[in-house]
Amino acid sequence: MALVAKRVIVGMSGGVDSSVAALLMRDAGYDVLGVTMQIYSGKPMSGPVADSCYGPGEQSDIEHARAVCATLGIPYTVIDLRDAYKRLILDYARDEYMAGRTPNPCVLCNQKMKFGMMLDRAGSDAGIVFDLFATGHYARVVQVPETGRWAIRTAADPRKDQSYFLCMLTQEQLSCVVFPLGEKTKPEVREIARAAGLVTHDRPESQDFAAGGYRAVVDAADRPGAIVDGDGRVIGRHNGIWGYTVGQRKGLGIGGGAPLYVTSLDAATNTIVAGPESSLYRAGLVARDVNWAAIVAPTEPIRVAVKIRYRNAAVPATATALDDGRVRIVFDEPQRAIARGQWAVLYDGDILVAGGVIES
Repeated sequence: MALVAKRVIVGMSGGVDSSVAALLMRDAGYDVLGVTMQIYSGKPMSGPVADSCYGPGEQSDIEHARAVCATLGIPYTVIDLRDAYKRLILDYARDEYMAGRTPNPCVLCNQKMKFGMMLDRAGSDAGIVFDLFATGHYARVVQVPETGRWAIRTAADPRKDQSYFLCMLTQEQLSCVVFPLGEKTKPEVREIARAAGLVTHDRPESQDFAAGGYRAVVDAADRPGAIVDGDGRVIGRHNGIWGYTVGQRKGLGIGGGAPLYVTSLDAATNTIVAGPESSLYRAGLVARDVNWAAIVAPTEPIRVAVKIRYRNAAVPATATALDDGRVRIVFDEPQRAIARGQWAVLYDGDILVAGGVIES
């Protein structure tokens, strides 16, 4: 009796990475279907519109994804998630900025939208039956032999590793995920796409999650307030704390003297605190809503390496799980510009251990 190929949904963004992911899954013998989530509301946006996940360029992305699927000879469908995206991602980002925190919408989007609601809707609304879900992320997924738990490994190419953005995926989500690009480099991916005649082989990468940057997401009137130094003396003015983040130097409008940086944001008083670079360093942090991925929450402190931003290197630290779903991180050496609202992601070598939202 002939074996029936497993059905694989591939999340298609209209870029080269997801295009090659679909190609590789098809060539591996899977029954492949391309799916794109429609998220742009159609609201006019100012500022640059190219190379973003959310914005007026969405229709072009959809047409590129459709063309790739036609070239590959696989079905393609679009799932309308505009209302859910606004509620779960855009409103979240706006609220975080307005509260003086620095959100990372991509982490939440992966957890709740791409690996969550899109697959739910594909099954419930579109009636698609599938076994696996593949994306163009540069990461790897493995099952830990000793525990049977699923875990994310960093990509073979550390320059392209995107494991940080996947830190909130659950065991259930990871159990059906495939990352075909985990062992490849970006030049290799582009060459595969070019050789296969895919129209996306030279498309630029997304540089931001929203066209127009954070201003397009916040869409708020100016709310002037004070910029103060560490002693509370007013040294400048701002037009809204949502336009600033911890560690920022440019845009403070304070001339003369030593360089000053944003050291904290107080939404309650609408105040920005600025100080010298030396005041940016912190010995540790507490993160909430922790997703323990490769392991269950440990009962004793463990040694890990921690990223406090996607572009930051993972640095040595000790992590202690707290009883309320939080984790306390103490760094071996103080770290610069830890921003509330970002994700702290814990690693053990190339294995992603856990992730949580930086609270304090």
